[in-house]
Amino acid sequence: MLVKDRDLYWETVVENIAEGLMLVDPEGIITYVNHALEELTGYERRELVGKPCSTLQCNACQGLRPWNPHKQCDLFRQGSFQRVRCSLVRKDGKSLSFLKNACIIRNAQGQVIGGVETFTDLTEVLARDQVISHLRQELSRDEGFFGIIGQSPPILQVFELITSAAAGDAPVIIYGESGTGKELVAAAIHRLSPRAAGPFIKVNSAALNESLLESELFGHVKGAFTGADRTRVGRFEAAHGGSIFLDEIGDLPLATQAKLLRVLQEKVIEKVGDHRPAPVDVRIITATNQDLQHL
Repeated sequence: MLVKDRDLYWETVVENIAEGLMLVDPEGIITYVNHALEELTGYERRELVGKPCSTLQCNACQGLRPWNPHKQCDLFRQGSFQRVRCSLVRKDGKSLSFLKNACIIRNAQGQVIGGVETFTDLTEVLARDQVISHLRQELSRDEGFFGIIGQSPPILQVFELITSAAAGDAPVIIYGESGTGKELVAAAIHRLSPRAAGPFIKVNSAALNESLLESELFGHVKGAFTGADRTRVGRFEAAHGGSIFLDEIGDLPLATQAKLLRVLQEKVIEKVGDHRPAPVDVRIITATNQDLQHL
């Protein structure tokens, strides 16, 4: 391989690795950063090259420089850092955690000509650690994780999925055979979510009388049908500000599913006997033991 081709090869490798990489000269001046480090720190390459490494405020070396006879840079004093956890300060001022590896570079004569440092972003790792810590705290309680007991890898994966789902506000569908605890999962999602202070309304779709189903879900006004002697608040209104759990969603009639779609899209309901749309703020959590795509 020609020297030119070899240089191009290594440049391609360095520019496409996921870890941030930085080269410094013996004075601690940055001579090169790869694309990943630009993405991680928010700095453009031209903003870092030629600047002291202390620009990134790495707390592992505290920005010490070798030209100071009393405070030699740790890298050049020790020769390397092996998997040191540290933090850097991004251009926007945000501090991020990294795993740092570093070593000095010598020429053929053994003279120090600089140093190379790599940084692995620990943001996702730390977030996962927080989830696992939360799960362990829940499991240490007598009731387990919001009433769900288990410590096997599959059930821990379910706990992580619950925690992830709870962080958002999108509709959720839970698949599982009868008796597998779908309602417990739905309740856990609600209790972990920002809506936890709001109501959690449970509806068994299969148990509702089809002729009165829409009235049960969306409510009705007085006189809407025979026997409607007063206005009734439906389950969706009752769940305003919280979550509604629709069990056995596959048993809902198509007409009701169409109205449910409007709730999802427009965040409004219409009471039976009333054509005025009423806004509702509800997160919908559903469950089924059927394959909905093949119904």
